Amino acid sequence: MTTLVIIDAANVIGSVPDGWWRDRRGAAERLRDRLALDGLPGHDGPVELVMVVEGAARGVESAPGVRVDAAPGSGDDRIVELVAEEGRDRPCLVVTADRELRRRVGELGAEVTGPRTVRGDS
Repeated sequence: MTTLVIIDAANVIGSVPDGWWRDRRGAAERLRDRLALDGLPGHDGPVELVMVVEGAARGVESAPGVRVDAAPGSGDDRIVELVAEEGRDRPCLVVTADRELRRRVGELGAEVTGPRTVRGDS
């Protein structure tokens, strides 16, 4: 069964102080491109990658292997909606370090992992 992997782009990008704040859209595009190239490191089996963007990163296009979902408001609220709508009948993994978001999606049955999972850090 295909695992739905939802990436909190703002949280993952903001987890490393590499100047992302000067070009939020560019940082989101770099994350999308890394995901398209590497997939989900260390995970065997098929995955559907969904990267949720908000704010200045809205407008980033999807790429082969990565669906970009632009949150109309709060990225966290959109992630919760996606878990509820698309993660009900299959494994769902949310990538974020946001404690409140972790709690909210956990209550819906999603597993949660931190930004290092997709950043390639050890």
